[in-house]
Amino acid sequence: MTELRPATGASRRTAPAAPCPRNAQRAGRQRRVQGPDRQLRPDPGQPRLPALCRRSEARRRGRRTLRGPAAAALAGLIAAAPAAQEPASQEPAFRAGVDLVSLNVTVTDPNSRYVTDIDVDRFQVYEDGALQDITFFTRTQLPIALSLLMDTSASMTEKMETAQQAAIGFAERLRAEDMASVIDFDSRVEIRQGFTGSVDDLATAIRRTSAGGSTSLYNAIYISLKELTKIATTPAGDIRRQAIIVLSDGEDTSSLVDFDEVLELAKRSDTVIYSIGLRSRDIRTRRGFREADFVLRQLAQETGGRAFFPQRVDDLAAIYGQISDELSSQYTLGYSSKNPLRDGQWRRLVVRIDQPNVAARTKQGYYAPTMN
Repeated sequence: MTELRPATGASRRTAPAAPCPRNAQRAGRQRRVQGPDRQLRPDPGQPRLPALCRRSEARRRGRRTLRGPAAAALAGLIAAAPAAQEPASQEPAFRAGVDLVSLNVTVTDPNSRYVTDIDVDRFQVYEDGALQDITFFTRTQLPIALSLLMDTSASMTEKMETAQQAAIGFAERLRAEDMASVIDFDSRVEIRQGFTGSVDDLATAIRRTSAGGSTSLYNAIYISLKELTKIATTPAGDIRRQAIIVLSDGEDTSSLVDFDEVLELAKRSDTVIYSIGLRSRDIRTRRGFREADFVLRQLAQETGGRAFFPQRVDDLAAIYGQISDELSSQYTLGYSSKNPLRDGQWRRLVVRIDQPNVAARTKQGYYAPTMN
């Protein structure tokens, strides 16, 4: 079992009571517009949350990067993670290539039901407004590797048993060729179970989780994204879908990395993030959840996933079931970009369906390759 503990003396971060100054909000938006993802502007009408504004203003004066003990702690955790147990692959080949862009696309009707019978000639993929030629298409579900992230902070004490049963129910729906890991996080991050296809091992790891401590949400997502890169393909070189399902009931209070660093890493990955934010009925805790709400929504939106905010812990089983159904209803598309530049710039993606009353959802973009 691998774990990460915050550096000695690390302070807890909480959202301030008053909104941040207007110039801090403006600085945060300007930094995003003029950054490497200048073509993916945030919604100017969406308010910046107090804690996020405060950190954005601080980074405008000098961005914090991981150094010394913090960087070493994260690197040590990632290096120490257990090796994945690789199942035999029997899926059709979808080979990884240097310039191959792969997309997992979810299509729904106006009633949010999944539509799974659309032919390839109905799909249109646009990269920075330019129509691309689809070279790979399948409705057959490719193998998936996913991480189950569970918040085990002290506030989850009364919810743990129900959350565990819901997560086990999800694991039981995985196919033989799929792999999953179990990571819990409170004041530290623990990889309870490395990637495996064994439902029994996953269930055992989930049952071992227990509540206590603060919330290292960003650390957990950061580590999970790094771990998923190690098994992005099968031993035969076929592409494996990647996903993270993160359950949390509040804001991050003790991570060594910040939200912008985690979001940037997520955008550079091929991982879809599904977030579940358990909302508290206690009015005293709702202010902190405003930041968590923004964070969970943003991670899901950027990567093509979904964010859920149930009011009751008893709703978790149904939500895990919805995520399982979506993963079983996706299309996989692949294309080689018509843009020959290897400039490392952000490229915006849009998938449209030439069919009425359906909508497609996928990640919002990717970073172009660079000259090595």
